[in-house]
Amino acid sequence: MKNVLIVGASKGIGKASAELLGTQPEFKVFGTYSKTSTDSTEHIDYHFLDVMAETLQIDFLPEQLDALVFCPGAITLKPFARIKPEEFMADYQLQLLGAVKVIQAVLPKLKASGSASVVLFSTIAVQTGFSFHSMVSASKGAIEGLTKALAAELAPNIRVNCIAPSITNTPLAAQLLSTPEKIEANKLRHPLKKIGEATDIANMVAFLVSEQSAWMTGQVLHLDGGMSTIK
Repeated sequence: MKNVLIVGASKGIGKASAELLGTQPEFKVFGTYSKTSTDSTEHIDYHFLDVMAETLQIDFLPEQLDALVFCPGAITLKPFARIKPEEFMADYQLQLLGAVKVIQAVLPKLKASGSASVVLFSTIAVQTGFSFHSMVSASKGAIEGLTKALAAELAPNIRVNCIAPSITNTPLAAQLLSTPEKIEANKLRHPLKKIGEATDIANMVAFLVSEQSAWMTGQVLHLDGGMSTIK
């Protein structure tokens, strides 16, 4: 059985990924929450974890960890001139330094696996410029760089890949999809004329933590309804 840690598993993509993997007998899922207290279920063992804390409390994890999925993130869209430097720093601390701290904390457990997988998250906005996305693009651009650097440094025993979605129907994007008009407009921006669902991303997570992707590392996978490549 493979032990999987999903950080940020109480809602959105993290929750969908935990629920999907939890139903597969080959995985033992450890999910974390920070703000929304979540009770453990038959398939998911939930624990509190604050990735911003100075010392991470991960004593609930086994000695061997076969996969890490880091889901915490934020989407703050503002004109660049209105964003204070400290806002950039706060976003960077959550999205990049949070991932760095968790990876460093569990690295010995991942190494104990001998064949582990790390899954990080970026956004389509890094490679496809969008107005008002400077803050999230800066943080997630750093995540893409981290993905490639760690894939090189941790090979061959730990694979590191990154998923870069377009807008997805999750609580994180709720303000962008708050009316039927906004939903329809966002659908029409994508070549496939639909908005991604959390389960679409969870299916990719399941692939990346399984042996089906055993020959894949250092990749940034664009799961975005075709928006990044089709005009």
